[in-house]
Amino acid sequence: MTWQFTLTGFLIGAIVGLTGMGGGSLMTPILVILFGFKPTYAVGTDIVHGAIFKSFGAIRHRRLGTVHARLVTWMFIGSGPMSLLGVYVSQRIVDRYGDHAQTIMSYAVGAALVVGGLGFLAKSFIKRGVQATDAPFHLSTRDKVIAVVIGAVFGFIVGLTSVGSGTFFGLVMVMIYPLTMSKIVGTDIFHAAALLWVAGIGHMVSGNVDYHATLWLLTGSIPGVLISSRFTVKLPDLILRLSLGTILMLSGLKLLNVPQAQWILLGGLIVLAAGLAAYGVYAWRGRLRLQTVSG
Repeated sequence: MTWQFTLTGFLIGAIVGLTGMGGGSLMTPILVILFGFKPTYAVGTDIVHGAIFKSFGAIRHRRLGTVHARLVTWMFIGSGPMSLLGVYVSQRIVDRYGDHAQTIMSYAVGAALVVGGLGFLAKSFIKRGVQATDAPFHLSTRDKVIAVVIGAVFGFIVGLTSVGSGTFFGLVMVMIYPLTMSKIVGTDIFHAAALLWVAGIGHMVSGNVDYHATLWLLTGSIPGVLISSRFTVKLPDLILRLSLGTILMLSGLKLLNVPQAQWILLGGLIVLAAGLAAYGVYAWRGRLRLQTVSG
């Protein structure tokens, strides 16, 4: 099974390249639901893949000057150690509960996906919490403490479940820091890359990484993001965020094994596909009307 991993990686890379959004959050549920990975291996493989994959974006944003280095540092002070604690907790769950550990981890990942999906939906409607400015942002003691707390809380979740490195941090930064969106995106990606490297090394040491799958995922995701980033997607940000948020929530419900989860996932995807198709028809008819009027 190689080309399937490459195709999956390419699709994830294309989503990130086209939209700049957290398509990487889809990797863990895809590995579990479609490829039958145990949740612990899916989390570890996703994190190591994300560490390598996001490093390309981190380097690019650093060169563009869209990274607030001091904010990254203070968030990382909290997130780095706590991500290792998340890895440790996941390993302790495996050691203590044996065969039942994968069920527990499945529920943990599912819950994180549902919360992550809600966070994605929140980012669709919450534009700003504070007024953004291009002026230099000097961190106060309060800002530093908040950054460490944010890093600690969400770093633990990332280490345990792999979910949230590009969802939770960006959402909170939008709410409390007066950074422009370009700097929020750049800071978020740079911090995510650093965080995922630490958590990834922890999962490597714990033996939770499928290196074969990681390699073939990268052969698809890196070209996918490089190729797709040259184009701009036609769908508006709101539609994209709603779509990805919905997919994350549906995947989370499937892993939580809620009653009729299989049918909820199938029905939700059908409704989502129908909604996107309806929007496509609406946009196409709108363009035809504009062409008629201009003609």
